[in-house]
Amino acid sequence: MAQILGYARVSTGDQDVAGQTLRLEQAGAIKVFTDIKSGKSMDRPGIADLLAYARPGDTLAIVRLDRLGRSLAELLQTVNMLRERQIALLSLEEKIDTSSAAGELVFHVFGAIAHFERRLISERTKDGVAAARARGKRPGRQPLDLKKVEAAIKLVEAKTSPAEAARQLGLGRSTIYREMRRLGVSRPA
Repeated sequence: MAQILGYARVSTGDQDVAGQTLRLEQAGAIKVFTDIKSGKSMDRPGIADLLAYARPGDTLAIVRLDRLGRSLAELLQTVNMLRERQIALLSLEEKIDTSSAAGELVFHVFGAIAHFERRLISERTKDGVAAARARGKRPGRQPLDLKKVEAAIKLVEAKTSPAEAARQLGLGRSTIYREMRRLGVSRPA
């Protein structure tokens, strides 16, 4: 028999999932899984437990879409995973229910908007690179100044620390260490 399973998430320990839990139970959730984790973290044991518990035909209920994911792309990925597992999504605040044709349509529209947004960003990036090239700029990482690297290696060989050599010459410390490894130069004693 299909069940409604609730998922509630708050970002910090001083927040409370009680309000979300109450709304989910009022919406028919027989069990509510919770996480106290930032939306940035993909390590969410509560959602993992819910997915392990859920069976095809069940519905994952949330109070708001932002409880499930930080971005539209993340939400779409989650909804696709739920669809593959034959689990519907019910969002109380946005009134979206992917078990219905209208709810499924809303998510397809969201997916199309996300795809459009990715294409716009890609086109803007290409335009920006072309404009930079037209102004004589070279987009991307600038080539390594070999004279500075040689000077840094000489400083290191003269007992200057790699960090100090990097600071003096305006190079990154990791660049100095990488070049030292590449050239077989040992650290000063």
